Amino acid sequence: MPLRLEENKALRGVVRLVAILNLAYFGIEFAIARAIGSVSLFADSVDFLEDASVNLLIVLAIGWTARNRARVGMALAGILLIPGLATLWTAWEKFNLPLAPNAALLSLTGAGALIVNLSCAFMLARYRHHSGSLTKAAFLSARNDALANVAIVSAGLVTAYVWRSAWPDLVVGLCIAAMNADAAREVWGAARAEQRAEP
Repeated sequence: MPLRLEENKALRGVVRLVAILNLAYFGIEFAIARAIGSVSLFADSVDFLEDASVNLLIVLAIGWTARNRARVGMALAGILLIPGLATLWTAWEKFNLPLAPNAALLSLTGAGALIVNLSCAFMLARYRHHSGSLTKAAFLSARNDALANVAIVSAGLVTAYVWRSAWPDLVVGLCIAAMNADAAREVWGAARAEQRAEP
């Protein structure tokens, strides 16, 4: 039992640090997204804010019963959809005014986000099977975000060297929305399985 308490304490510390990193980079990425009119950076910045919220909820819920963790996991599945909805709205605005964002800032900001998300994914990887759907939600978010950041950097490079258009940024933004929807589905499934396993 002491090992279990020790594991929970270590997990809380990691998840708290991940939440702080996500919140800090949200501010940076959101400001740049608004300044250069980037759909993909906007989607990713909202996702950083959502990840910070998810991780703070996880810090509170670690150590709860499987039933209560499953309930929080289902709520988190809903939270994971929020960035996708925000992205769709931003994409609609971009369709109406299709200006290409600053390619250099797009790639540099995406690269910074990639560093933050890879760091978070590595920190969370060893805990992804602890506390059921909660830590799975945190790990999936960090992993998916790292993949999205690679796509953002690529969109910036395509915009700079291949096709000076709003479309690379728009396509990546919509793909990030789709990834968030898939992560929400996976977390919901894990939470339902956890709920069914509870006697």
